[in-house]
Amino acid sequence: MKRQSDNSPMIKPVSCLFAALTGLAFLPVPALAQNQIQTQTGAAALSPADAGWVARVQDALNATHTIKARFQQIAPDGARSTGQAWLDRPGRMRFDYDKPSPLLLIANQGQIVYQDRELGQVTTLPLDRTPLGLLLRPDLRLAGDVTVTGFQHERGLVQVTLVRTATPSEGSLTLIFNDSPLALRSWVVKDAQGRETQIDLFNIVANPSLPDTLFALPKEQD
Repeated sequence: MKRQSDNSPMIKPVSCLFAALTGLAFLPVPALAQNQIQTQTGAAALSPADAGWVARVQDALNATHTIKARFQQIAPDGARSTGQAWLDRPGRMRFDYDKPSPLLLIANQGQIVYQDRELGQVTTLPLDRTPLGLLLRPDLRLAGDVTVTGFQHERGLVQVTLVRTATPSEGSLTLIFNDSPLALRSWVVKDAQGRETQIDLFNIVANPSLPDTLFALPKEQD
């Protein structure tokens, strides 16, 4: 198995898919999300009511520990794929794509590892260099080194767009919650090139017991 780093000169289709995925997604996000995701550089102007919802989103996300769910992903080129997802905050995630796709993504130990099991190719990227890393942060605070650049609440959905304050050009993460009860439904990652990947979770199981083996990183092989 060959391991590709994020600065490898060998750009394969899997590397392009990896860039899109870490810039990840699921079922089509509703028109609300489609219309709201924009390139923004400044903080959103939040009303007191908006700020209250942002605080609730922060608390709800930090109260989320483990999730098991099915997913559907829409890539930047419109291609759709499905699979099984596991989330273990902070720091760990696994996306195992349904066959015939050979793809597997695991986040752990501060890395995102993207494996094409058919090509024997492994690509790695530091978690803190991707917008997706915000989702897995311990004790996430939506202030300071994280800037809220967009907010919308309508039709039962609360949507918050985030960037790293120091590096907004690296991309954004848009979190979409059902508002009653407040629960994570979807996210959209926009990468530095403006490519969007959408993700929606369904058949969600909250707080399952997840074995550490789910998040074992693929080992480099000859």
